[in-house]
Amino acid sequence: MREITLFVTFFTTLWLTAQDISLALQKPEVVSDDAKRAEWLSVSPEIGARFGSANQRYPSDRMDTKSLQTCDTLVAWRGERVHTQVLIWSAGTDTKFSVSVGRLKSDTHSTLSPKAFTIGTIGYTMTDEFAPGCGHRRPQDFDSFMVADIIHTGVRTGVVAANTVQPVWISLRVPETAAAGTYSTTVTVKAGGAIRLPLVVRVLDRQLPPASRWKFELDLWQHPAAIARVHGVKRWSKQHFRLMRPYMTMLAAAGQKNITASIVEEPWGHQTYDDFPSLIGWTKRKDGSWSFDYTLFDRYVEFVMSCGIGERINCYSMVPWKIAFPCFDETTGKTEIFTHKIGSPEYNAFWAPMLTDFTRHLKAKGWFAKTVIAMDERPMAAMQAVIGLLKSIDPEWKIALAGDYHPEIEQDIFDYCVASRWVFPHDVLQRRRSEGKRSTWYTCCTEKYPNGFTFSPPAEHVWLGWYTAASGMDGYLRWAYNSWPADALTDSRFTAWPAGDTFQVYPGPRSSIRFEKLIEGIQDYEKLQILIREAHATRNTELSEQIEGVLDGFKIQLLSGTPAERMVLDAKQKLFEQ
Repeated sequence: MREITLFVTFFTTLWLTAQDISLALQKPEVVSDDAKRAEWLSVSPEIGARFGSANQRYPSDRMDTKSLQTCDTLVAWRGERVHTQVLIWSAGTDTKFSVSVGRLKSDTHSTLSPKAFTIGTIGYTMTDEFAPGCGHRRPQDFDSFMVADIIHTGVRTGVVAANTVQPVWISLRVPETAAAGTYSTTVTVKAGGAIRLPLVVRVLDRQLPPASRWKFELDLWQHPAAIARVHGVKRWSKQHFRLMRPYMTMLAAAGQKNITASIVEEPWGHQTYDDFPSLIGWTKRKDGSWSFDYTLFDRYVEFVMSCGIGERINCYSMVPWKIAFPCFDETTGKTEIFTHKIGSPEYNAFWAPMLTDFTRHLKAKGWFAKTVIAMDERPMAAMQAVIGLLKSIDPEWKIALAGDYHPEIEQDIFDYCVASRWVFPHDVLQRRRSEGKRSTWYTCCTEKYPNGFTFSPPAEHVWLGWYTAASGMDGYLRWAYNSWPADALTDSRFTAWPAGDTFQVYPGPRSSIRFEKLIEGIQDYEKLQILIREAHATRNTELSEQIEGVLDGFKIQLLSGTPAERMVLDAKQKLFEQ
């Protein structure tokens, strides 16, 4: 499959030579309705199925069998999750279909259960284009089209409409106990008759640890209120917590480390479709003292920890996008809004009682060492004022910042996440690592690529893991995991920012091509760390130089001339598939 994919990528690249390749790949080829009809008239057989590439988003209304194949080969370590796509089509009539995968049998008579596979039909949602990136947008002002992204995991039957393609996502998680070897099985598509597609899996004699032991620092911000809304349940009810569990366990299985905890109302200024309520109740008593209700905070944190996420609790935020802190005032019997400037005496007087009491509470719960006060980029004076206030309450307070690189405050930041245009100086990275601090990077609506919009080429999400390793950083942050627009299953566009910017999975929960490829990139990062440690321990300079040579090619500016897919496939072949 790799050879065909590279062949297609090569000729695609040729006609994009004069353009920014990665930006051009975000948009589908413009084809007239007459040309599409001609394509379908030439399709043979009329009903069929073939393997496609897991790095491609296939349009539902076009058919080009030349880019597909009747067999596929996957290469994996034990414990790794790998993917392929099967495309089912029907030219002329609506056709029912089903997809199944048989038992894997190796050349040494070992077997793997079909239960190692998950199958899901791929759904389409409306997307748009990068255009100016950040900022308010009206749908009519941007090119929009339907894009393949939603994975309906567990759905392996359906109807493929006439003159339509139905992609099906097939994932294999190789058991940790699997014997190395070459395994064979058959993907059977029943559509009219039975179509049998041979699948080969090469399991290498290498071990990937479980996600709970991954070193990669993944931080996708969670949005619990959005889950309540899409499922039509009362926020913080028993049903809400029950419905949140599969979302959180799916995120934990991707290696998520941080709990997103809002300690004030709307820490991001209500920029999302759904509310972002505080987990802590603030009350100013009649005598002027303060009381804080941590009931919901404790319940939520304990719940997310029970789902497998809990290395850190990132609290948002003393520095919200809009300085407006609601709190209940017993004297007036109303919710009052505090608006004084960061760093002012009034601001410090407002926050000091809360931080003092919050510190006490966290220490009583045994959570203080893993709790972080998080903030986004703000003017230097404001950030320094917050740092000073926190350290005056307790010098052991940890601070997180997502923003530009500032050497003036770098040593005060425990969890420092820089925008993609920045890199940490090498000596600073080394020191931070020796101090146990976290150094990561992020993308948002600013970057045209690499990114995770619904129109982004899927391999860009894999590329993120390789770039993290190449830059020497610890992980990647993205806003957000599940801040959905009104109906993400039909339209991923939002009133601000490019489509898909605010979420990586869909209501259900349903995974996405983007999310699965992000995990693939994290797996690649983990595999690279294993090889790097091995080369160092055995003083294998040849392997070290090979790794360095491959990683040296992962630079953001090179994506304008070389697509992420080509970089990733070449790198995998050189380092992982031998």
